[in-house]
Amino acid sequence: MKKSAATILREYGPFPDAARVNGVTFDGRHVWFASGDRLNAFDPDSGALVRSIEVASHAGTAFDGEFLYQIAESVIHKVDPKTGQILTTIPAPGNGGDSGLAWAEGTLWVGQHRGRKIHQIDPETGEILRTIESNRVVTGVTWVDGQLWHGTWEGDESDVRRIDPETGEVLERLEMPEGTAVSGLESDGADCFFCGGGSSGKIRAVRRPKGK
Repeated sequence: MKKSAATILREYGPFPDAARVNGVTFDGRHVWFASGDRLNAFDPDSGALVRSIEVASHAGTAFDGEFLYQIAESVIHKVDPKTGQILTTIPAPGNGGDSGLAWAEGTLWVGQHRGRKIHQIDPETGEILRTIESNRVVTGVTWVDGQLWHGTWEGDESDVRRIDPETGEVLERLEMPEGTAVSGLESDGADCFFCGGGSSGKIRAVRRPKGK
């Protein structure tokens, strides 16, 4: 297993009226984050907020190329980012104990916080297709270039780790600085991850390692 210190490239926030970050996703242009009662979007180049949608947003956030998915208590809402309308709702696999959320290959991956699990589910029905065990509390999930990464946060220790999507084996770890939480994880599809900073209200861009 590879292990290295995470390289923080940039910090965003805290943002007005967003005391914490509960989930993070990227639509190719803007970074969206969940702050409890709304989804917020900001420009990663300028750091400026550009819009918000009023919707319950208690945990993970994902984007499928057209729509947003947002965990709200024990359900997952599918949200049209153009109108802010909730289109459909499915049950979340952790029944309220859910954390990270990612879209990949036509399915959703959902972290189950203290259950220390990651579920692959059908985005239409919520049916669990597969479950992977983790040995840490799961606080964020993302897919990039066929790789499954998830964030952890226990006490004052957090990391971002790449795992085998079949077995859950930890293949690589990026250790965050002590006291730096990870609450939500998303890739920009290139060289960095966006990591939610929990109650700090910040989002940190972390360098993504190159190569397999």
